[in-house]
Amino acid sequence: MIELCQLPPATRFILQGGAAARTAAGKSFGVALPETACRANSRHGRAALWLGPDEHLLLATTDERDILADGLESALAGLAHSLVEVSQRQVAVRVSGPNAGAILNTGCPLDLDLAHFPEDTCTRTLFGKAEIVLWRTRAAEFRVEVWRSFSDYVLAWLREADRLHFRGDS
Repeated sequence: MIELCQLPPATRFILQGGAAARTAAGKSFGVALPETACRANSRHGRAALWLGPDEHLLLATTDERDILADGLESALAGLAHSLVEVSQRQVAVRVSGPNAGAILNTGCPLDLDLAHFPEDTCTRTLFGKAEIVLWRTRAAEFRVEVWRSFSDYVLAWLREADRLHFRGDS
């Protein structure tokens, strides 16, 4: 069995840039941007997720959007970068429980065993036909970031997989 919970709205930025931009953004954001592939750093309700060699997803609460946008633009002034606010594009779902990885594996091809996908591992991947960002926040808990237009599809799939595989319904 799993627990599904749609998370509150969040502030989201996609930052693309080299080492100087990552360092400046991390100082302004208050969370160092990961330099290691597929890792996430989080602190005080903010998170920075490595999505690619020069691409990070920055997450924070909605009430921080304006101050973060101003601070990041200031910190990045004069540095080659791209900073795009994508808050409304995505929604987040928490998938938790002892079978969370198994349920996610019904639509995701990654090995989500804790030994291979430990806490604070994140990646962009597919769930069924939907692109998602998957972040293991705890041993038995994942955060799924999905484009708003695919959220009903992903949630329905997760509920059905849970019902069929772990609740004994047919």
